[in-house]
Amino acid sequence: MDNRAVSVEHYENFPVASLLCPPRLRPAVAAIYHYARTADDLADEGDAAPAERLEALAAYRADLLAVVAGQAPSPRWRAVFEPLARAIGTYGLPTPLLLDLLSAFEQDVVKQRYRDRAELLDYCRRSANPVGRLLLHLHGVDDAESLAHSDAICSALQLVNFWQDLGIDASRGRIYAPEGDLARYGVNPDDLLARRDGPAVHRLVAEEVAWARGLMLAGAPLVHRLGGRAGWELRLVVQGGLRIAERIERIGCTTLVARPVLRWHDALALGWRALAMRRRDTHVAAEAA
Repeated sequence: MDNRAVSVEHYENFPVASLLCPPRLRPAVAAIYHYARTADDLADEGDAAPAERLEALAAYRADLLAVVAGQAPSPRWRAVFEPLARAIGTYGLPTPLLLDLLSAFEQDVVKQRYRDRAELLDYCRRSANPVGRLLLHLHGVDDAESLAHSDAICSALQLVNFWQDLGIDASRGRIYAPEGDLARYGVNPDDLLARRDGPAVHRLVAEEVAWARGLMLAGAPLVHRLGGRAGWELRLVVQGGLRIAERIERIGCTTLVARPVLRWHDALALGWRALAMRRRDTHVAAEAA
């Protein structure tokens, strides 16, 4: 398995340490992203056996605990942990949030089915929500309402990514659509794993996308609680997630066999929609969700 640190070249549906991010925070944001992205790759990328992936993630956890304790990381992921150590030292990043991310990635190695939405949201609580909370921590925001809105946005981003990557995950033997939802639409899990598309799958994906959109709109009022560049970057994050949901619907919810992505020409639409996010609209959307 390739243990090198990844760069910020992975495709994402949202900006990472963009020019809208305050310059003083950009290194910390990039460090958090590299930490999460590298751990995710250890769980998913390449052809390593599950036991090897868990061993690598255990070593990764040991390096995290080392830098939290003020010790040097191993040479293996020095490019990840030295910047993260600086961010921890400067901003006091909460260790439980960093550990939650590892817990989710370890779960990806061993768990391939989800019973219901509550179980899936618990995964999102550890795989996505910590990132939002870490970013709010950098901005000194920790009130309960903002944290709840951040969790809704992050869970929505994670869910949208699941429905965007339905076919990719199926090829890995993994199904994130809850078993209860599959049963309600008469979708056989074996059909998903074999990537046999059809109307029932399309109806399933349409409902899952609507669920994700509702969560995104419920969290959207957070864009008005963050001032300056942070608020504008968050607007683009929200609109990026909504745009992918729209793309999924435009291709008829056929993500078992096709994967929609954002292109450079989406930037204008995202910018316009971010500019058009008025306080009244986001509150109405949250109430409707």
